[in-house]
Amino acid sequence: MSEDSDKFIGDYSSLWRLDMMPSLPRLSWWWWWVIIFIPDPENPGRSRQLMVLWSSKETPAIRVNDHWWKPGSRMRIDEHGGHVVPGMVCSWWFDGQNMHEPLIIRECKMVSIDDKHPLWPDEGQGQGSGAVVPLVDDDLSLGLTKGNKKFWLNLTSDEKAQMNGAPKSITAELTPWWGPPSRLTYKNNVFFSDMGYDILRVQGTKASIVIDDEEFEGTGYFQKVSVQAPTFPWFWGMLHFDDGSYLDWFMPHISFSCLNLNDKPWKLRDIFRNPKIGTGIFHDAKRDRTEEFKKCTVELIEPDSTDENLFDNDGNHLPKFRVSVWNERTQIALQVRAVSRAKWTFDQPTRAGMVSHLTYNEYPLQLLKIVIKDENGTRTKSDYSWIHGNAEHSWGFLH
Repeated sequence: MSEDSDKFIGDYSSLWRLDMMPSLPRLSWWWWWVIIFIPDPENPGRSRQLMVLWSSKETPAIRVNDHWWKPGSRMRIDEHGGHVVPGMVCSWWFDGQNMHEPLIIRECKMVSIDDKHPLWPDEGQGQGSGAVVPLVDDDLSLGLTKGNKKFWLNLTSDEKAQMNGAPKSITAELTPWWGPPSRLTYKNNVFFSDMGYDILRVQGTKASIVIDDEEFEGTGYFQKVSVQAPTFPWFWGMLHFDDGSYLDWFMPHISFSCLNLNDKPWKLRDIFRNPKIGTGIFHDAKRDRTEEFKKCTVELIEPDSTDENLFDNDGNHLPKFRVSVWNERTQIALQVRAVSRAKWTFDQPTRAGMVSHLTYNEYPLQLLKIVIKDENGTRTKSDYSWIHGNAEHSWGFLH
């Protein structure tokens, strides 16, 4: 097995830049996204989870949940490469029982700089160190320290969330874990008339978290994304394993759910799906290798009378997912159950007075079963002391 590194490996030079592709009206969307998993001692099969998003969009107006965001300005870039962008900081916190959504929904301007900028307190080489700093009274920053040793994030939750039982303060540090999941991966694709995406990901990290002065250990995932295209439905999910292994799956699809204009699940029109190219990846610590998958299926399952009754904050049944990924050497089949739901709704005015819609759901997961088959044998859930993860399901068509 590969040894842990004391720094994050990869080309982080564009980590704090949002100008990798020319912006497109109503389509360009930029964000830094972190999710953290903390083992839940009261229910070992599940985890407490924190999601944080620092985001900006090229749009005259968009409604996020019930908050109308009208930027009023555009991205500005100074002569040192520093960015000032209108944006929002959004977050949710699942404490193992209750989903606090939103934990934070804060409209603000944000400054994004690397360590070569004059505002940075030390001299640097522009190799990754830097931060995004929302210009608000509270510290809601995300950054990477000198030498790419660790990410930090600082949060102060909204007063409304605190009144509903959410913690006031959460801080975290993300440090390298085992080999491949902690190495930066980069994907860039321009597929039509400047439409495309640019993605940096660190799929698995260790995490040290302080929640209202109480310390926890867990794992984390980080990505920085630029998307320049309409958004249509997808399934995505990921799992962290106790030995540092990492698995994810992704299946965009065309569905009548593109026509959905609200956040209500289990519509009849969501039954039919025409899957597009599904993919996945498995960083296998036990075999010390990485498996890439170009075949993936995801099935959304509505619970029946034999299942444990689990509901979201609106009283809707929570789904299960049946997932398969495979290649010539390795086949993985699993079933997971959502134990909570965080949802974000987006309504964006578009052409001819129309309004386009996207509902984006994030589900803390409990793994029910998994089978991993390769040339060396078969592994199941019992081969690991814990496996934690999260799944996404979106519907609508935002443009």
